[in-house]
Amino acid sequence: MAADTAGKLRQELEEVFGDADYPVEDPMELVPALPDGPGTTFEADDVTVGVMDLGAEYADYQEYPYETAEGLVDDLMHGFREEGLFE
Repeated sequence: MAADTAGKLRQELEEVFGDADYPVEDPMELVPALPDGPGTTFEADDVTVGVMDLGAEYADYQEYPYETAEGLVDDLMHGFREEGLFE
């Protein structure tokens, strides 16, 4: 179940952040790619993560600049696992 939820969340993150213009030097450069701007939320099954949480709770796992969406999403997923989001 947790792996399936993680996979769904990864796919959603990749779809949204894949629309950003790379390389991305800081998180503010991602805002134009967000469908609901700062109010954007990512949802998979019973897990919901607001885009503002990415900067507040998971900032320590992000290392800008990013050349690709995949690199950003890899770091975010690592942070989600480290913080117990899928438990």
